[in-house]
Amino acid sequence: MMNQNEALVDGLKAHYGAAARTAAAGRPVVEDCGCFTASECCGPVVRDSIRTIGAGLYDPGELAELPTEAVAGSIGCANPVALARLEPGEDVLDLGSGGGIDVLLSARRVGPHGRAYGVDMTPEMLRLARDNQQRAGVTNAEFLEGRIEDVPLPDASVDVVLSNCVINLSADKDAVFAEAHRVLRPGGRFAVADVVADHDPHPELLADDAAWAACVAGAVTRDRYRGQLTGVGFADVEIIDSHPVAEGFWSVLVRATKPERG
Repeated sequence: MMNQNEALVDGLKAHYGAAARTAAAGRPVVEDCGCFTASECCGPVVRDSIRTIGAGLYDPGELAELPTEAVAGSIGCANPVALARLEPGEDVLDLGSGGGIDVLLSARRVGPHGRAYGVDMTPEMLRLARDNQQRAGVTNAEFLEGRIEDVPLPDASVDVVLSNCVINLSADKDAVFAEAHRVLRPGGRFAVADVVADHDPHPELLADDAAWAACVAGAVTRDRYRGQLTGVGFADVEIIDSHPVAEGFWSVLVRATKPERG
């Protein structure tokens, strides 16, 4: 018998598989993602602004260098690549890489001596990301099939872990944070955009598949998010509100570090 978590994963795969097919046709997935407002995590990334952090904003010059399908397939809630402050030569992992926009941007920032990995569980998204990588001509990136609760990379293999409005979709965030801590090298950085809640979600919301796909049902409070990160060993946790996505739910920018020792 399928348990509740397996049913949730299957539902999310179907939802984001459909989003990938929409993006592959060059259409923004916000049209089909089922979000409550266009400013949510599923909102479009192209905005008339020079800011590079917050509300799904990317530098227009960076977007101009990416395939249309990669931009159309971005359904994150901010720009974790800018948040991460990547340096040349670093290795970076994107949890829930989707159509690949953040991996491709990361690969260009870390340059030929660095490497960018993306992990995603949806086959359609992986195909879209790999096609986008080929179109973009990016050679220092790799997209891996897997779950963010069980990352297919060895211990201490990356300098930075980023994610864009995906961790809230996991029913086992402790496992996600533990995996992020495991794959980071000592002194490594955790830099993600995500959604948090002002209060614990109502049981009816937790049972609503559409609310999970809209990035709200799985959102935890700021205190719980912070506690889960520190619980697996992260330090210097910083959670900054970015913008509201629904009543009582906020897109946030999260930074933390893996201590050099311990």
